[in-house]
Parts: sequence; C-alpha cells; structure tokens
Amino acid sequence: MSAPVIPPFRGNVLGEARWQLELAMLLVSDVFRGHGVPPGDGAAVLTIPGFLAGDPSLAVLRTWLRRCGYRTYRSGISWNVDCSEAAVRRLDRRLAEVSERAGGPVTLIGHSRGGLLAHALGVRRPSRVRQVITLGSPLSSPFDASVLTLAAVGGARLGQNLLRPARTQCLTTACPCAFGSDLRAPARVPLTSIRTSEDGIVRPESCVVADGDNVAVRGSHIGLCVSSRVYEEIARLL
Repeated sequence: MSAPVIPPFRGNVLGEARWQLELAMLLVSDVFRGHGVPPGDGAAVLTIPGFLAGDPSLAVLRTWLRRCGYRTYRSGISWNVDCSEAAVRRLDRRLAEVSERAGGPVTLIGHSRGGLLAHALGVRRPSRVRQVITLGSPLSSPFDASVLTLAAVGGARLGQNLLRPARTQCLTTACPCAFGSDLRAPARVPLTSIRTSEDGIVRPESCVVADGDNVAVRGSHIGLCVSSRVYEEIARLL
C-alpha cells in the first residue's frame, strides 16, 4: 500500500500580520514586566533568528531576558539564508566563544530555521549546550512549510547554487553535509519545541518531536518571538 499523499501546506500569510498585536499585548503583560517571573541566575542564552531574518528579530526577547537576570548573546546572523552547514559552523565558533565567556554551557533559543540550527548545534556540541528551545521549528520535517515559504527557500537555493555550483543539494532534504545528519539525530541535550496551532508559515505538526518536550500555544508564527505565553514557557524552562 502506498503512503498517503500529504497535500501542500498553504499556510496563512495574511494571518501572520497579527504579530504586531501580539507584540502590543506582550508589552503590557505582567510577564514582560517581570511579575511572577523567577529571577534569572545569570546563565547565558544565545538566540538564533529564523529564515530571512537576523538578530534584530529577537531583540525584544533578549531585552526581556536581560531584565529577568540572564546574559544574552546574538548569533551574528544578519540574514538567515546561508548554506545550513556553513551557518552551523559559524554558530559553532560563536557558541565556543560564548561558552568560554560564560564559563559553562549555554541555552540556545532558535526561532523557525534558527531552531533547526540550534538542534544541530546541540547534537554536535552537547558539552557546550545547556538546553535547546525552539519556536515554530519544523524539526520532524524541515521543509514542511507554506507554498510561499518554499518558494522563498527555492530562491535562496538558487543563490547558493550560483555561489557554490558544486553544492546543488544545498537547502534540500538530500543535503549530504553533516548538518543533515545532525538534524536527523536524536537530541543529546534537553529539547523543548514550542509550536503554535495557528502557524501560517510552518505546518504545526512538523514541529512535534519524539525526543523532547512539546508545548502548544496560540498565535502567529512570527509572533512566537513576542508572545507572552511563549515568554512564560521560556521563564519556566530557564
């Protein structure tokens, strides 16, 4: 019997515009003001942005974490479209730097594609990673995204092929780089996947993991970066 055909995920791009409302709701919430949030212990947190995004997309999260008592660090990514293996190698160097500065393992928080990179880092360097928290990351099926998102991935793939003609499988499920095997490997550090059932970019079911904890919230995919409910979960995990 042949496997059932999974229809393309059309997503809801217009629904993603509500992230602005979610940000407004966060800024007036108790959790953002720190009410009921346990004080941090100064632990290091490295944030990794999603596809087509850069470190500024997680600026609000880092500001809140610092206010709560954690040390935050940027990934150094200005536009997350590079070859996955190249991105993980740069993040590996950044992780080594942050871990040495912090004097111990680091918590990784990755949004969307950033969560895929974070998981690969946790597999590759478990001694340097305290835990991995992903926000809307399709860990069980990395390319199970909306039609428009996959079109953008195709554009990024074309750019990679022009820059690196020998790597025609870059940004595909057939990628032979170490990143692919790391991504498929079981988690070697505590892993929590936070997803939204109303995701307009990534199919929510693709964010469910078998080797970690799964947390479901409501809201947009972009809004996971500025969701008061997500911040409550992060505070609990840290």
